[in-house]
Amino acid sequence: MDSASLITAFVTLFVIIDPLGLTPLFVALTHEMAPVKRRSVALRACLVAFLILSLFAFFGEAVLGFVGISMPAFRIAGGILLLLTALDMLFERRTKRREDQADEDDNDDPSVFPLAIPLIAGPGSIATVILLSSQYSGIPNTFLVLGVALAVLGAVLGMFMMGGVLARILGKTGINVATRLLGMLLAALSVQFVLEGLRDFGLMG
Repeated sequence: MDSASLITAFVTLFVIIDPLGLTPLFVALTHEMAPVKRRSVALRACLVAFLILSLFAFFGEAVLGFVGISMPAFRIAGGILLLLTALDMLFERRTKRREDQADEDDNDDPSVFPLAIPLIAGPGSIATVILLSSQYSGIPNTFLVLGVALAVLGAVLGMFMMGGVLARILGKTGINVATRLLGMLLAALSVQFVLEGLRDFGLMG
């Protein structure tokens, strides 16, 4: 891979993962957490996403093929999971669950799902990593692809770390409004994932 290819790969992954677009969502999912907990969630989400992208960079479609899963099926599953999260945000189910608990429940940690999967390491970014690794074959090029992914995830982590500042600017009312608006956007995005998966299966024109 030459410098032009690296820049193209970075821009492609950056646009698909969209750190700027993920930051308000991260704030909405973690606005009730302490700053230390929020930073831990951000770091864990990026680390898990990098491990997942690394797995697919080295093994690609063989990972899905080994368990008999196609990329369209993976996209549909990601869309359905994302829709469940969107419904929780729209109807404030997450807030109600937290109010019923005196102590913070680690099971409500959004770092792995939905942040790492499918928002950061989702069907789009996974498919991009598989495509780049196959286009530029060879172990050295695979490590270069992972370096590009790591740079993009570094941008994601930096934006997430600034989430607390954004939360203070928006305030509680602003967060509530943003949560519902983002829930609507997430619902639309999840439907888009499902529709694209159905189209790839040939079930839609």
